[in-house]
Amino acid sequence: GVCEIWLTSEDTGAYGRDIGTDLPTLLWKLVEVIPESAMLRLGMTNPPYILEHLEEMAKILNHPRVYAFLHIPVQSASDSVLMDMKREYCVADFKRVADFLKERVPGITIATDIICGFPGETDDDFKETLKLVEEYRFPSLFINQFYPRPGTPAAKMAQVPAHVKKQRTKELSQLFHSYSPYDHKIGQRQQVLVTEESFDLQYYVAHNRCYEQVLVPKDQAFMGKMVEVEIFEAGKHYMKGTPLSDSEVYTPSITKPLEKGKVSGLPEECKSWLNNGSSSRVKPPDERGEAFLQKSFGEERMKIVYFLFAVLAVLFAFLGAKLYQIEILGN
Repeated sequence: GVCEIWLTSEDTGAYGRDIGTDLPTLLWKLVEVIPESAMLRLGMTNPPYILEHLEEMAKILNHPRVYAFLHIPVQSASDSVLMDMKREYCVADFKRVADFLKERVPGITIATDIICGFPGETDDDFKETLKLVEEYRFPSLFINQFYPRPGTPAAKMAQVPAHVKKQRTKELSQLFHSYSPYDHKIGQRQQVLVTEESFDLQYYVAHNRCYEQVLVPKDQAFMGKMVEVEIFEAGKHYMKGTPLSDSEVYTPSITKPLEKGKVSGLPEECKSWLNNGSSSRVKPPDERGEAFLQKSFGEERMKIVYFLFAVLAVLFAFLGAKLYQIEILGN
């Protein structure tokens, strides 16, 4: 029943560097087998690794079964702060990635992270960060106030005063909330994939091709389906859409989910034998299937035996301690 796949890691862009391959190679293999109307979402990648594959990544993010979405953390728009953070990129690297993808992938959503008040950050450094956010108007921005973790190099550096960190976080948040990224999309018709229920339980949550959140009416027929909607309202973090009566609802052509109680991962002949094992007319299809089942059942029996021995050992140890305690007290 899976209709949406998240490919994520500590740094998705670094995939394959240790095994002689790269992320685009993996992604092209994946999109070959992802069914129509199912979607793939890429996880976070730092600028250095994505810079190596901009052309291919733009092609992949334009693929109809891949969300036009990428999370690229910048953390600060000051090169001196990035250097202190030991980041392996500069602001120009981030801009190159963002500008290239925005030009080649229509409507792409670029999410990023900002840390306010890293040790050594000056007012001018922070102003550069404000300029960056004002320039790109990120629809998704994760704002973090720096907190020193004990034992880290940053914790030993001269800290930005707490009230300054708090003020910078507040100022950046105000800037982020000063613009509306989705107002211009009211009236658009969009294909959205419905995947979950909203926190307030009033709507189903869907995402369009750019992984922007679209709330739709709660109709069980929509869950896990690709639906066409018309956008009629926009908020800071979401849009609301009305399903169109003249559009078709698409079901991702993925294998039907297993029924409750069914076992996955077994050879087909073993599944057949298990399902019909109670019938005297059905016999194991071959010795291999029988041996497999006997081994599995044998392992289960051994687990039970080991468990019972462990319980008995604990019981005897407890009784022995009690007897020893009684003997000591008695003497």
